[in-house]
Amino acid sequence: MTRQQRPLAEEKVFKDPVHKYIYVQDQTIWNLINTKELQRLRRIRQLGTSYLTFHGAEHSRFSHSLGVYEITRKIISQFERSGYADWPKEEKLVSLCAALLHDIGHGPFSHSIEEVFDTHHEDWTCRILLEDTEVNAVLREFDPSFPERIAAVIRKTYHQPIVISLVSSQMDADRMDYLLRDAYYTGVNYGTFDLDRILRVLRPHQGRIVVKESGMHAVEDYLMSRYQMYWQVYFHPVTRSSEIILRQIFRRAKELYGGGYSFQWIIEPLRQLLEGTLNVDGYLSLDEALVQTAFTQWTYEPDELLSDLCKRFLHRKLYKYVAMDNADDELWEEIREQFIAIGLNPDYHLEIDFPYDMPYDVYRPGTRAVENEKPPILLLDNEDRLSEISAKSDIIRSITGLHQGKYHLYYPEEPVRESAHKLKPHIREFFGFM
Repeated sequence: MTRQQRPLAEEKVFKDPVHKYIYVQDQTIWNLINTKELQRLRRIRQLGTSYLTFHGAEHSRFSHSLGVYEITRKIISQFERSGYADWPKEEKLVSLCAALLHDIGHGPFSHSIEEVFDTHHEDWTCRILLEDTEVNAVLREFDPSFPERIAAVIRKTYHQPIVISLVSSQMDADRMDYLLRDAYYTGVNYGTFDLDRILRVLRPHQGRIVVKESGMHAVEDYLMSRYQMYWQVYFHPVTRSSEIILRQIFRRAKELYGGGYSFQWIIEPLRQLLEGTLNVDGYLSLDEALVQTAFTQWTYEPDELLSDLCKRFLHRKLYKYVAMDNADDELWEEIREQFIAIGLNPDYHLEIDFPYDMPYDVYRPGTRAVENEKPPILLLDNEDRLSEISAKSDIIRSITGLHQGKYHLYYPEEPVRESAHKLKPHIREFFGFM
């Protein structure tokens, strides 16, 4: 018996609303699930601030991580049952561990923290894998090389690209789980697709995962679901408003700390975050409960701007928005000047947003010429010829790379409305205050 075949004495089963059941059969996977680092993901929401738009979106990165593991397990099981020679069987446990641990470096409201503090969750994932953590100990117990091997998958430098593509590609286990899971918890229907059919038509081929051509329509359904979720959920303008306020809270706190402001309430991990000295232990102590506790305390801070932003976030008093087809720099500058004239701070009370620049993306064929661009989805015909899916599908070609988003200008409605009489007539009209 090889190390890779360390079965549990009794299979563990998680009941899951998306996949019905999640099966754990390996001792190493079970040990990883029970580490404090993975359990921490129970306290971090999968969809950040989307719960302020879709009240059911309270699901955690822990449940998503289990889901990505389960889809990866199903894909590998199907490869093994079919006896595909192109699947490297010795990479099974590496693939399962990478799937389970791929999000372990996410922080509270991850993408907002990353933007303000110039950090990235994949870097933290690798540090958690490689430094003195329970996850590192479990991986080393199995094989001393395992922490670095899993980190290489996360960095997309692993010597077996097919392993990387299971977790990070245009049609990976990560995307398939979060689309189904996010659709379920937000209560929308257009994020669903036939996962079982897709799993049946995936093939390992020459070091990559491709799709049997007869399964093209199932993939079309998947990509259309991605497209719809992208614009209807991930780019929802109300969610964008909450993300803007969240980002401004972090930015204001960082600005105050850098200027020597004395917070009435601050805890050590937050202090380290603001001064840029976080180590792995400090980072792992950050979760959304702690951050929202800080926001509650900061509503009492003497700094009126920080206090107001925290109240807005906690009590869902979000910024309103005006939609625009195109950016108008001249109008933008004029509005900034008008905001200053009525006593508002345009650096915090005014933001123009175009949602295309987001951590989620619609399908684009790609050529790998752009750094970090994921390879396209390839179809495999009966004669072992490969073709990129949009070359065969009119549906995919019609949605590939569409930029249908509008610009949105966000602002606090109450103070602007109260001072609307001081604004120039065409600015009042722009905001709808006539």
